This record gives sequence, C-alpha cells and structure tokens, in this order.
Amino acid sequence: MIQEEFRPEETNYQVDKGHGRIDKRTVSVCKAKGNYPDWPNLKTIIRVESETITKLKIENGVRYYISDRVESAVEFARKIRGYWGVENKVHYVRDVTQGEDKSRIRTKPLPQIMAIARNLALNLYRDAGYNNMAQAQRKCKFGLDRILEIFRMK
Repeated sequence: MIQEEFRPEETNYQVDKGHGRIDKRTVSVCKAKGNYPDWPNLKTIIRVESETITKLKIENGVRYYISDRVESAVEFARKIRGYWGVENKVHYVRDVTQGEDKSRIRTKPLPQIMAIARNLALNLYRDAGYNNMAQAQRKCKFGLDRILEIFRMK
C-alpha cells in the first residue's frame, strides 16, 4: 500500500567509493497522505534505492521506512546511514573479532548468554579506553593482570 502511494517530493543522491565497491543511494521522501490505522502518527514515508557495484556483481535494492517526523531527504539519509553504520560496526566486531558467526554453540540458552558475555567484554574494553576491539582482545589474552585491570580489580 505504501509503495503504490509513494510520490517523491524531495530526493537526495549519494555515491560512496571504498572497500572495493561503489555504493549509490537515492533517498526520497514524501508526506504520508493516506490513512494508516497501524501508524496513527505517520508523517513521512522514506524510500531508499541502492546499487552496490563490485568487480563481480551489481546488487540493487529498495527499502521503505516510515517516520513520525517531517525532515528533509538529506536528514533522513544521514540518519539511516548512521544507523546502519552503527549496526555494521557492531556486527563486524562481534563476527570478525569475537568469532560470533563461527560459534558452534546452539543449545538454548547458551547463545544468548554468550551474546551477553561478548557485549560485556566490548563494553569493558570501551570503558577502559580502547577504540580498537581486536587490540583490546589480544592484550587481554596475554594475562590475568590486564583482565583484572579492565575489571578494576587488584
């Protein structure tokens, strides 16, 4: 329903190059004109069209967002990009640095407990002043003294 009624009123186009790919994003916004009982405060509909080009393939996608705010396409683009940047950063650290995707732990409630333990470790590293989580993890593997220091124990 939202997709059929979407008529862009403002558009923002962005191109990012890096990490062996080109990312193109078009963020368009329109005021919500219909009656949406599930979203009584709906004010804006946002459409993000993306194209990612690598040496091996081209991927296209379209995503829709809804908001109770009225903002420009540039502002929504910045907020959406920021949100996914945080999500990707957290996923990368948990997957690459902590090996979450390689984990063979499958029996409940152990996966949830391990996720809590990984988050605790990341928060302790950040609280201890580390910006590089891989470096923090390596240093903590060297001995109990460093772990006790992070936990503020003597």
